[in-house]
Amino acid sequence: MSVRILVVEDHKVVRQGLRALIEHQPGMEVIGEAGNGRMAVQLVQELNPDVVIMDIAMPDLNGIEAARQIHARAPATKVLALSMHSDKRFVVAMLKAGASGYLLKDCAFEELADAIRAVIANRTFLSPQIADFMIKDYIRISPNTELSVFSLLTPRQRQVLQLVSEGKTTSDIAAHLQVSGKTVETYRQQIMERLDLHSVAELTKYAIREGLTSLES
Repeated sequence: MSVRILVVEDHKVVRQGLRALIEHQPGMEVIGEAGNGRMAVQLVQELNPDVVIMDIAMPDLNGIEAARQIHARAPATKVLALSMHSDKRFVVAMLKAGASGYLLKDCAFEELADAIRAVIANRTFLSPQIADFMIKDYIRISPNTELSVFSLLTPRQRQVLQLVSEGKTTSDIAAHLQVSGKTVETYRQQIMERLDLHSVAELTKYAIREGLTSLES
């Protein structure tokens, strides 16, 4: 069965060129074209393509917003960004919107074909140039910006957070840690201020997300 592809590009010549190249590829067919993001969202619902190849800078509805709507309405459809923009902000925004891959427009067609096969196989695909600078940038900034529970809270604060998230009362925690109830309340206030959270429910969600506890605890 062929991979069913929707091509979304506001420049007609580029769009037609992509269609011609894709249709010469075994196992791939273009089932539709769109010139803007709004039309892309509509055609995804009508045609149910396997892959949407989409530019970012488009009239009416940009590719990032279109990708977000497509991902919400048709999560099985893979979105593959094809853009002239190599800026990290565009790459991150597109991936956060639900795209499965990001290619630069100056890539060879073989790379596009590989990307289509990758996203169909539920893998993420980035152009080599993009993957390279994303990795280098992550390595460069991660020591300072990787703000996890282990860097934000002290060991004792993490312990209190876990016990709070597990439903323990102040007196339970005080007895467990062999400290006063007032000390426990002080820890809880410090934790809330440090994490900018304002309720036990928010603390519990945060602890689960950070792996300090689980719903089964």
